[in-house]
Amino acid sequence: MKSDIEIARSIELRKIKEVACAFGMPTDLVEHYGRHIAKVSTDAIDEEKVKAHKLILVTAITPTKAGIGKTTVSIGLALGLNRIGRRAIVALREPSLGPCFGMKGGAAGGGYAQVLPMEKINLHFTGDFHAVTSAHNMISALLDNYIYQNQDNGFGLKEVLWRRVLDVNDRSLRYIVTGLGPKTNGITRESGFDITAASEIMAILCLATDLDDLRRRIENILLGITLDDKPFTVKDLGVAGAITVLLRDALQPNLVQTTEQTAAIIHGGPFANIAHGCNSVLATKLALTYGDYAITEAGFGADLGAEKFYDIKCRKTGLHPDLTVIVATSQGLKMHGGVSLDRIKEPDMEGIRAGLANLDKHVHNLQSFGQTVVVAFNQYNTDTPEEIDCVRRHCEEVLGVGFAINNAFAEGGEGAIELARLVEKTIGEHPSAPLRFAYEDSDSVEDKITKVACNLYGANQITYSNTARKQLKRIAAMGLEHFPICIAKTQYSFSTDPKLYGVAKDFEFHVRDIVINRGAEMLVVVAGEILRMPGLPKEPQALHIDIVDGHIEGLS
Repeated sequence: MKSDIEIARSIELRKIKEVACAFGMPTDLVEHYGRHIAKVSTDAIDEEKVKAHKLILVTAITPTKAGIGKTTVSIGLALGLNRIGRRAIVALREPSLGPCFGMKGGAAGGGYAQVLPMEKINLHFTGDFHAVTSAHNMISALLDNYIYQNQDNGFGLKEVLWRRVLDVNDRSLRYIVTGLGPKTNGITRESGFDITAASEIMAILCLATDLDDLRRRIENILLGITLDDKPFTVKDLGVAGAITVLLRDALQPNLVQTTEQTAAIIHGGPFANIAHGCNSVLATKLALTYGDYAITEAGFGADLGAEKFYDIKCRKTGLHPDLTVIVATSQGLKMHGGVSLDRIKEPDMEGIRAGLANLDKHVHNLQSFGQTVVVAFNQYNTDTPEEIDCVRRHCEEVLGVGFAINNAFAEGGEGAIELARLVEKTIGEHPSAPLRFAYEDSDSVEDKITKVACNLYGANQITYSNTARKQLKRIAAMGLEHFPICIAKTQYSFSTDPKLYGVAKDFEFHVRDIVINRGAEMLVVVAGEILRMPGLPKEPQALHIDIVDGHIEGLS
């Protein structure tokens, strides 16, 4: 079969104006970024249509390092629904350069279920990631300058909470010292870098409902603590207007097309293992405005992405999924069934059966939110009919949930018709109940952590570092206990141990730190050894990315 990039190049793209017109978007609200990409004004969103149309969340079992194919299934489902005559739009996150040049090589779907033009989407796209990086680091520079310029006036911060960001996996920048050298180089202090996807600016961009809300949230960002124990914010710095200017264009969702020339909205890119893992509220609402069905995905496994989609994004916006699709693969199930990673592509019925416990746990968790669930089996060419039948029978007879094969990777929309019909039928007959959140706003922060870690993950003990306990006191003193929590932990296990596959039980859940995202209005609970600045592998994908005869290679 052709590679992803070969398939992408073989498809004749429609002009983006034609894509917008086909889905009823007002062309005067579409700003072209070349022939095949556009930004769509937030004025194009119609809240009445948002409420009237159907929202589908796509999530997954706990993934392998190669992933589960959530994006491919999301795109495939949109293609399948359009194939059966339903107007459907997929809303996805933007790829980060970190994973693209590190582990994955691309994040625009795969095979005949891609969003296009994939090279541009995977690289600089419309500059949204750069805008977030620039806005975040502009705050850093302005903060350092403010401290430097006002030090002789008695101003100082006894603790600076604002780090820097970069959309590159660079372990050497996790912890740094700034201001070395002569006095004119600034104040010498410890700092560090997170990846741009973990930036609070990224979270704000994805949660803001309009330009005024964006500015309000930026003003509220907590930068540090003054010498007299007062919070110091961007509003105190006096630069919220300047930062909003940098983000004005980035706030508008991006319109592209799929491999079958249907509309796709791509906007925002927080990771679910270190941030809230959902595309922007505005992108989702735009897809709901112009699609009878809007399909969106939330990063990594359902324990991370789906939980945050419900408890943060839906809680704060009133969005309500009519259905949740959970993606499973034979390789993922075998990994959770104890099969060694170098053999998960080989037939292994016992491994499949043992690994179904991971699927079961995720399905039960999703149902606890009131969600109707169907399972999408993302098919690979190494799968056997016996393995697929085993999973189908388990879903239908044991779990009592719908099951469909997704083969959109190889067949495009035709390979997702079974899934599309199941999704439409299930929403028509058994839509999800009103959302039941994992915790209440009024719960203490400790209770929120306990409810997620114990009820959804399977922990039996929560422990806190001294740093985390200090943050809990600070959160209470600032009156921020009502914020939802955003747990940052490994994506490869229910626990904080990335090698504890299957269904982890009765483990200790250690909270290392709690980062106050006062502007994004959430608390990032850093658990275990998770890092907010990833490192590069021994053989990064960058080694395989090149330009050959004028064409980009390696983004697949």
